[in-house]
Amino acid sequence: MLGSLRFRLPALFLLGIVLAAVVATLIAVRFFQGYTRTHAAAELRGESAGIVQLYEQKAGIGHVAVDNLNLALGGDRVFWVPAVPGGLLLAGRLPELPLGVLPEGALEEAKPPAFDLHVGGTAYLGVAKPVTLGPVHAGALVVAEPESALRSRWLQLVWELALAFGIGIPVAAVVMLYFSRRIAQPLEGLAAAADEVAAGNYDVAVPERTWGSEVERLATRFHEMTTRLSESEQLSRNFLMSVSHELRTPLTAIRGHVAALREGVFEDEAAQERSLEVVSEEALRLERLVGDVLDLAKLDARRFALLREEVDMRALCERAYTTFTEEARTRGIEYDLELGEGAVLITDGDRVLQIVTNLLSNALHWTPEGGRVDLGLSAQNGEVEVAVSDTGPGIDPEAVERIFRPFWSGDGGGTGLGLAIARELAFALGGRLELHSEPGRGSRFVLVLPTRSAQPAA
Repeated sequence: MLGSLRFRLPALFLLGIVLAAVVATLIAVRFFQGYTRTHAAAELRGESAGIVQLYEQKAGIGHVAVDNLNLALGGDRVFWVPAVPGGLLLAGRLPELPLGVLPEGALEEAKPPAFDLHVGGTAYLGVAKPVTLGPVHAGALVVAEPESALRSRWLQLVWELALAFGIGIPVAAVVMLYFSRRIAQPLEGLAAAADEVAAGNYDVAVPERTWGSEVERLATRFHEMTTRLSESEQLSRNFLMSVSHELRTPLTAIRGHVAALREGVFEDEAAQERSLEVVSEEALRLERLVGDVLDLAKLDARRFALLREEVDMRALCERAYTTFTEEARTRGIEYDLELGEGAVLITDGDRVLQIVTNLLSNALHWTPEGGRVDLGLSAQNGEVEVAVSDTGPGIDPEAVERIFRPFWSGDGGGTGLGLAIARELAFALGGRLELHSEPGRGSRFVLVLPTRSAQPAA
């Protein structure tokens, strides 16, 4: 419980508020202390000036009883500092202080500074004002206020702030607990969903009400991840089934023909030759399947070696075109080759041929009988383009990216590795594989290779 986000989040927020409140209180008290002292000093200056002025006017004719002045100011707040030791206040008596009690500069005429004063064990804040009777400097009157009175002012502020924080912090804690619960709930839901995914269950519910853009983005990406993982698991399962079927079919044929040859089922030499041809063809089929899987693994691991050789693109396209001529004729598919301007590229010819034959095989697979497949070669803007067009069913926009994923097959046939390998090989060769397709209007795959280090075709 203490280590959960639902507890730690409001606890951290509340700790931040408390620390901010303590700092604000200290700053406020410090500021108010200075303000109180400054304001009290200003009041004492005004009182001292009035008392001295009154005394100087009336003292000489005995009209002032300074004892009454002290009482009128609320107690022992006025003190007498004689100019010389033993000097007496001419009218009445006040508590007398030694001359040395006044700090340097305490009798400045313009704005006498306030100073700390200790009388009879009591601390005061005092302001001194000189008393002049005619030409004679008689001494100084000190008007003071006990520090305890000043302290009571800012202590009252402290109590008021403490009351405000005592009410505000619990309210803030309740609000933070409410919102932290709102934030933590979707995160707890995502954590539970992650546990399910770790256990192999990808069909999990992701919280929809996430209360925040970051959490919402996390939930969206998590949902996309689980969808991809589910698709990947399904594709892997389909791949295993497809590969098992693809491996079993030629192996069954090979075993059957080998057993027939060993048992002497084929008596004439021609039948034995045909059987050996079937074994050879099925072995090549197995070799191609294993090669596709190995190629994909090497491409994914970026451990794919490429040759650097001169490749005549016109001759390569003619070779790829000839490979499927008989299949197209047998199925009644119109099959054309259009060779525009070509080039001699410095690249891996076998891998380029592998890409083109994969594209042609895919086009013929999806083109119905009586349809059309075109293979074209052109060069423009510093690039060589090999285009394979068909009149098949086309591809939905949602499936455009999916068809290049490994193990994905639109009709469940084959291993779904051809286009995945073709695109990865195109990237490895420094080019790209483009797709232009509309549902019901066929597809056009374009292999684009750069012409750097290329030589014009003769």
